Amino acid sequence: MSERVITFREAINEALDQEMQENAKVILIGEDIGRYGGIFGVTKRLIDKYGEERVRDAPTTESGFIGAAIGAAMMGYRPVVELMFIDFIGVAFDQIINQAAKIRYMSGGGISVPIVIRTVSGAGFSGGAQHSQSLHSILLHIPGLKVVMPSNPYDAKGLLISSIEDDDPVVFIEHKGLYETRGVVPKEKYSIPLGVADIKKAGKDVTVIATAVMLHKTLSVVEKLREEGISVEVIDPRSLRPLDTETIANSVKKTGRLVVVDESYPRCSFATDIASFIASKYFEYLEAPIKIVTPPDTPVPYSLPLERAWIPNEEKIYDAIKKVIEYKA
Repeated sequence: MSERVITFREAINEALDQEMQENAKVILIGEDIGRYGGIFGVTKRLIDKYGEERVRDAPTTESGFIGAAIGAAMMGYRPVVELMFIDFIGVAFDQIINQAAKIRYMSGGGISVPIVIRTVSGAGFSGGAQHSQSLHSILLHIPGLKVVMPSNPYDAKGLLISSIEDDDPVVFIEHKGLYETRGVVPKEKYSIPLGVADIKKAGKDVTVIATAVMLHKTLSVVEKLREEGISVEVIDPRSLRPLDTETIANSVKKTGRLVVVDESYPRCSFATDIASFIASKYFEYLEAPIKIVTPPDTPVPYSLPLERAWIPNEEKIYDAIKKVIEYKA
């Protein structure tokens, strides 16, 4: 029997479908997620199967419908909220950062908030400065939130199922450049635990941590480096909070070199957090300075040629890896 291949978009839709079928407390809320099927088509046909009570179109008031979802979660539901673009997350910062992230702690563990906020990030489509950002680094600063960022259809389905079944608030980030990517995904339900990284390619000379679309660009560079005799270990963290620090540390202890590739801004970012973690705890294992590959510290350009120059590409990833390999103290 041939393996089933579906898109990233279809994998997420299937995870939502299977969770809704299994648990009547799973509900969907968001802008245009009903008859329209979501701006990226992820929730298509779910309203036909589960009705308007469980697939609820919301007005353009992120603070309102995310606040309502938090209340529903506190009352025993498991809402999955679609925030159309992560750029809009600031509109609901109070609800997400001051309420969802803190209620379990402030109630002494008495009240859980099992909400999933699905949102979209990433540049490359001339969406402009307000529809193209990767703002996950902001959320990593907040205790009480879990942050998940899959890079392929198989992980997307398994991680979303785990996120919906988790008793804590999860921000589930989908890069818009991944929706059409395809991969082998089992039809049956399965889950991938949060906080467990995946070694996408084993190697011995340098460790590269890469997220979402950046992972695919990194993997395309690895083959060229292999032909040059350089063995790269590529790690997809998958879950950014909780973070699998053990897998990352063990890899760096083996290779002695680290490059972090991420699409968020360079200051106070996921990339600098990983670099700080390794430099502060495993400095004695490093044979070269850590390199990070991120966009420049500017808003995302609207112009397509400028945007292409802004996004980290294979050449920049290749150059960073070569620099740590060739470093001489």
